[in-house]
Amino acid sequence: MEEKSLDVLTPGPDESAVGIRKYTSPETGIEKDLAEVLADVMCVERVPIDGHFFDDLGANSLVMAHFCARVRKRADLPSASMKDIYRHPTIRSLATGLANAAPVEPSVPAPTEVVTPVRTVRYALCGTLQFLLFLGYSFLAGLVADRGYSWVSAGSGVIDVYLRSFVFGGVGLVALCTFPIAAKWLLIGRWKPREFPVWGLTYLRFWTVKVLIHANPMMFFVGNPLYVLYLRALGARIGKGVTILSHSVPVCPDLLTVGAGTVIRKDSFFLCYRAHAGRIQTGRVTLGRDVFIGEKTVLDIDTSMGDGAQLGHTSTLYSGQAVPGGQRWHGSPAQLTQHDYLRIEPATCGTLRRAGFGLITVFQLFFLYVPLAVGGAYMLVTLVPALHDRLEPGTVQLTSPDLYIDALLLSLLLFFGFVVVGLTVMFTVPRLLNLVVKPDKVYPLYGFHYSVHRAIGRMTNIKFFTWLFGDSSYIVHYLRGIGYDLSRVEQTGSNFGTEVQHETPFLCSVGSGTMVADGLSIVNADYSSTSFRVSRASIGAYSFLGNNIAYPSGARTGENCLLATKVMVPLEGEVREGVGLLGSPCFEIPRSVERDSRFDHLRTGDELRRSLAAKNRYNIRSMVFFLLVRWLHFFVLTMFGLANAELYDSYGHVLIAAFLVFSLGFTAVYFVLVERGIAAFRALQPQVCSIYDPYFWWHERLWKVPDTYLNIFNGTPFKNVIWRMLGVRIGSRVFDDGCYMTERTLTTIGNDCTLNAGSKVQCHSQEDGTFKSDRSTLDAGCTIGVGAHVHYGVTVGAGAVLAPDSFLMKGEEVPQHARWGGNPATEMRDAPHQPEALTREG
Repeated sequence: MEEKSLDVLTPGPDESAVGIRKYTSPETGIEKDLAEVLADVMCVERVPIDGHFFDDLGANSLVMAHFCARVRKRADLPSASMKDIYRHPTIRSLATGLANAAPVEPSVPAPTEVVTPVRTVRYALCGTLQFLLFLGYSFLAGLVADRGYSWVSAGSGVIDVYLRSFVFGGVGLVALCTFPIAAKWLLIGRWKPREFPVWGLTYLRFWTVKVLIHANPMMFFVGNPLYVLYLRALGARIGKGVTILSHSVPVCPDLLTVGAGTVIRKDSFFLCYRAHAGRIQTGRVTLGRDVFIGEKTVLDIDTSMGDGAQLGHTSTLYSGQAVPGGQRWHGSPAQLTQHDYLRIEPATCGTLRRAGFGLITVFQLFFLYVPLAVGGAYMLVTLVPALHDRLEPGTVQLTSPDLYIDALLLSLLLFFGFVVVGLTVMFTVPRLLNLVVKPDKVYPLYGFHYSVHRAIGRMTNIKFFTWLFGDSSYIVHYLRGIGYDLSRVEQTGSNFGTEVQHETPFLCSVGSGTMVADGLSIVNADYSSTSFRVSRASIGAYSFLGNNIAYPSGARTGENCLLATKVMVPLEGEVREGVGLLGSPCFEIPRSVERDSRFDHLRTGDELRRSLAAKNRYNIRSMVFFLLVRWLHFFVLTMFGLANAELYDSYGHVLIAAFLVFSLGFTAVYFVLVERGIAAFRALQPQVCSIYDPYFWWHERLWKVPDTYLNIFNGTPFKNVIWRMLGVRIGSRVFDDGCYMTERTLTTIGNDCTLNAGSKVQCHSQEDGTFKSDRSTLDAGCTIGVGAHVHYGVTVGAGAVLAPDSFLMKGEEVPQHARWGGNPATEMRDAPHQPEALTREG
């Protein structure tokens, strides 16, 4: 049903808990005013000032978010946030808490937060030049591939083809790795703190270098000493013994300084730039010696950490923050803590070991992987004469049915062969490799055990299969097959979402009755700059985990916990049970409220068995649809590739370039049409329903449509075109550097908004057995920071700024030109830090 008004979501005055509790009248003016606002929001006549918002009054977090928004609009009342609501859950305690809070001055808007709209001509010209650069790169790649293939195919015999593949592949790989480095130094030189508008010529150079850096094959060597050498070649100042596990490459590496012995864990952002109010700001990120950076962290520009400092998981350093040497910080924004996040002893791992590991990687790459990639297909054709004759250019005409039969058979063989062989390998090989790596034992980095550990992680984290089985009953069988310990499964049909990752699946335990949304990262490996150790991470029974959570081993959470979206899971203190946890650092909230349990009758007995059986049948059809959609896409590309082979002798490298361009354009249009077709080209409507409602099953099917192709268009006007085709109500000249929107037709983005890398607008939530969705609106000129998360039912006023890694909770209303930040996000009342970029000429 639609979530349109609060009077259908909250009980009336006769049947609510308000009437059950004896009414207590307000004693002070602020109590009276707060009580009147809450009564108006809940559509009741009055509320007792000592009634608990959730337990006694039957409110929920969405209702209280609307209450806070109403309070903030009253000039005669102090500002209230959701954190205040959870800390002071009655009108009386809230009035006392707000009255005792230290008075602060209103927020000071930064002058750079005012967006100066660019001319449409400039916007279109930038997009045109970006497209021409892509065409030029595709043409160059086609020319090189054409010459190389001709030379390799001239070889006689398998050995000769292998040697030619080795030479051409090796030279080509070196060229692919060094070209982005050379382009960076030629186009940019050395980065300095500065600011420049998007869509201009300076931005075009910035975007070109960023794309080339991300497309560099060296990105596959994250976690390898070779990756550190790559960053140094780009201009980063990195000391000895540094371990970097994050794939988020710094785009302005000259502004990155990392001291010896530092560890940067995966899923962390240290880009050395940010998009802000329609401009790119570059700035320094400085890390001292022996620094530790945890999982899912964000380091904004102009941040620093002293020697021996630590930043815990799910934490953020805002621009201008500096962690003194030896101190440990966590939270968003980060604050002082006493917890030691470096929980592993060092091991012997010197320069010789690192150099040897890098050399072995190079030998494997040049003598095995590259020759197989370049000449493997050709050698296969050479060894099978019948296949060679079949695919010989000119033997099959474009109008001949044989071409399409060949494409059909080849695509079926390769695609479904990958599915079958992939599952077989995932269920067997990692189990054998796991016998080598013992839990809770410290191993040195860059050795045999480290290689085995990385191989297990790579083989068992293939996203294709979690997307195939996720949001269905069959994900539990898949996770068990790769090594998860799921105890006695209480099947819900949605035990896990489509995005689950880990470092080793054999040390992941999830209790009975627990449900997990998307974005869970189980952190069951500890690292220092010289050693690693795997250990068990256990999630308690009958819990619910929201989106985008890093769950480490040793977490202090037990059974029946609700872990909210982007929560920082605690590693210290008592074990939390029967509570909810929200924020970074986390604090306790109610485990559930009346509205969360409204569909509980569908989760037990015969009703559950009937609903689950129906959901399973629907999910099987969705999985078949998932496979057919991807296979059909692969079939078309295969057919186009074989057609190119028929014309290869006549057009050569032009056809290779055309194939690259066609593949990108066809992929975007194809999956847009698939997604809109599922929705019958109609917009979604806000919903509150059970996960056993057929609407939810259909919504899950929408999530199975691939959308990873969107990242290719980041930072270009074409991203906005695709969002518009997908149904997003998006304005003009929006700068999207890597935002993701889950429900496109429920999202509205105003003109000239700035959306940063890793940000997300999520217009739904799934809490236990209940699915909820609503519209979210970002008005013109908004800025959403790196890694920020905007929930459903949210309105962000024109010109407002949401700081990096913030979590803007459901139902929040951000006023115009306000600055909000934190997890959960609240108004930032201190004067904004002025980046070093603003002191230099753009």
